Amino acid sequence: MTRATARRRVLRLRGDGRSARPDALAAEEPLEIRLGGEPLTVTMRTPGQDFDLVAGFLVGEGLVRAGEDLAALRYCAGTDENGANTYNVVDATLRDTGRPRPLSAHRNLLTTSACGLCGRDTVEAVRTHVHHPVGEDPLAVPPALLYALPDRLRAAQRTFDSTGGLHAAGLFDGRTGELLCAREDVGRHNAVDKVVGWALREGRLPLTGQILLVSGRASFELTQKAALAGAPLLAAVSAPSSLAVDLAEELGLTLVGFLRGEGANVYTRPDRIA
Repeated sequence: MTRATARRRVLRLRGDGRSARPDALAAEEPLEIRLGGEPLTVTMRTPGQDFDLVAGFLVGEGLVRAGEDLAALRYCAGTDENGANTYNVVDATLRDTGRPRPLSAHRNLLTTSACGLCGRDTVEAVRTHVHHPVGEDPLAVPPALLYALPDRLRAAQRTFDSTGGLHAAGLFDGRTGELLCAREDVGRHNAVDKVVGWALREGRLPLTGQILLVSGRASFELTQKAALAGAPLLAAVSAPSSLAVDLAEELGLTLVGFLRGEGANVYTRPDRIA
C-alpha cells in the first residue's frame, strides 16, 4: 500500500454469504498549507503530489499566476506519536510581485475534501481575479475527440482501480486529445489543483488550447480554477451547477457536462465544438 491507500478489514456480504477480508481504501489526511511560515489553510486530501496540490491551490487563490511567482515549496516538521515526519505540512515561499493577496482573506482555515469554496464571503470575491482571457482562445474541438477523453482519463486512474473512492482530473491537448497529466484525490477540487499545480511547475500556464476534464460534476469553484489557469474548455462527466454555467458564460469558457459515451451537453461557447 502507498500513502494514497490504506487497508482495513471488512465483513463482506454477498447474498447469504459472508467473509472477512482486507479492503483497500482511499487515504484521506490533513495537509496544512503555510505561506512564508504563516498558516494559510488546512485541506483534507489524498497524500501524493502535495507540491502540485499546493501550487495549484495558490493559483486558484489568485496568489500565483506563473512559475516564477513561486520561489520554493518545502515540507515542514509535522510528526506523529512516534516522532516520524507525517509530511502533512507544506510551506510555500512567494516572490514579491507587488500584487495583493485577495482570495485567501475570504477563506476559512479548514477546507474539507468535499468543497473548497466554503467560507468565501461572496461570489464577487473570486470573479474579479481571472487573469487569462479564456474567451479569446481559438480552440476548436471535434465531438469525436471530446467523446474519447473520459476513457483516456479512466485508464489513468490507477488508485481508483483498487479503491473505487477517488475523483480524477485530467489535462488534455485540445488538438490531439493527448493526456498530458492525470491526478486523483478524495476531493474533486484537490484533483484539479494537482493538475494545475503540475502545469505551473512545468511552465505550462496559461493552459491555452487545452482541455480540463473532471470525473464528477462541474461546480462554480472548478470553473473558476479552470479559468484562473487559462483553460478554455472544462468538461465533466456529470452535471454542472447553474452558477458554474453563469461564470463560464461570463468569462467565455466552454463548459461541457454529461460527457459520456458519444454524447454531451454544451452549456456555453458551443462554437468551440466543431
